[in-house]
Amino acid sequence: MASLKEIKARISSVSSTLKITQAMKMVASAKLRKAQKMVGGLDAYKSALYAILASLKDYISATPLAGTQASGKVALVVFSSNTALCGSYNANIFKALEQEVKALESAGRSVVVYPVGEKVSKLSRKAGYQLCTDYVAYGDKLSYDDMASLAQHLIDGFTGGRFAGVKLLYMHYHSASRQSIELQDWLPVAGGFDGAAAQDADPDLIVEPSAAEVVEQLLPLAMRTDMYATLLSSNASENACRMIAMQTASDNAQDLLQQLMLTYNKQRQQVITEELTDISNSKLA
Repeated sequence: MASLKEIKARISSVSSTLKITQAMKMVASAKLRKAQKMVGGLDAYKSALYAILASLKDYISATPLAGTQASGKVALVVFSSNTALCGSYNANIFKALEQEVKALESAGRSVVVYPVGEKVSKLSRKAGYQLCTDYVAYGDKLSYDDMASLAQHLIDGFTGGRFAGVKLLYMHYHSASRQSIELQDWLPVAGGFDGAAAQDADPDLIVEPSAAEVVEQLLPLAMRTDMYATLLSSNASENACRMIAMQTASDNAQDLLQQLMLTYNKQRQQVITEELTDISNSKLA
């Protein structure tokens, strides 16, 4: 049985850990609120932009971004966190990455992984994947310019024939309690812009100077915006997972602290009782 001194030291250690997990939860919560605001603000712009392109989707199929490439590697852009302590967030991302790489290689495709985030970069290097690590540090910067640079690099690679296709793998943010792994076929652009944007499409849209010229300008902008939106969604998911993980850790620490306090008080009472017994016996003797 542990001594009172050992239990007291353990209580002090757990109390310190509890303060850390509670502080980390507060930080993650603040970052999540910021990410939620950024995601919500971009969604309105993105929906309006996609609605315009949905109205002109017949012209998208004529652009180089909708074409198919007979050869070239598949670029797989994977978003993760730069730091740990976010539950199974990074493990789930990497598991999905392993499955997709295996599926592509089974189909005879060569894959180059573009990690955005330190964690998936380290795991991919250990797995022996072919990597482009130029964009690893962009995981938590939340910069539109950085994502626009990555998007343009991939667009140039696709139109130049180096990539047969581009896929995005990330954790999509639905709410603070719900996130899901998403695998998006980013390039080539297939079938125009469907889904919610298509519902807002206006078939009578008046376009100047011409629909083809507008699509030529707006489509790359939409792709850059989509890459930035993916980063924001991934970051929001990361902070939601970290907030939940730190809340769970705090709850466990509080439970352990209560158990330790109960054990300490019981053992202390037992020591006092034994001392009183010894005193009583010595007087009787």
